[in-house]
Amino acid sequence: MTTNAVSQPEESQDPVLQQRAQMKRLAIAGKRIGYGLFLTAMTIFFVGFSGDLTKTMTNIIVVCLVVGSIVLAPAIVLGYAVGAAAREDRQNGRT
Repeated sequence: MTTNAVSQPEESQDPVLQQRAQMKRLAIAGKRIGYGLFLTAMTIFFVGFSGDLTKTMTNIIVVCLVVGSIVLAPAIVLGYAVGAAAREDRQNGRT
């Protein structure tokens, strides 16, 4: 039985780069969720503003804004940290 072994790039074998890629994916997911919750809150607000803004709609808006902020703030910081680490590696010739 012969298998063709495909050589992996150096990046995928380096545990630091693997962890950085995982953190980047986590930051992207956090940003999508956070901004999605903000968009949901804005949409519900404008629908309620143009019609009848109920207490339930107000509660949903508040929850979306609070949870979106809790998710989005660390995701933004994590995204900047990953970018800074990659930039530092490039400047020091470690790419």
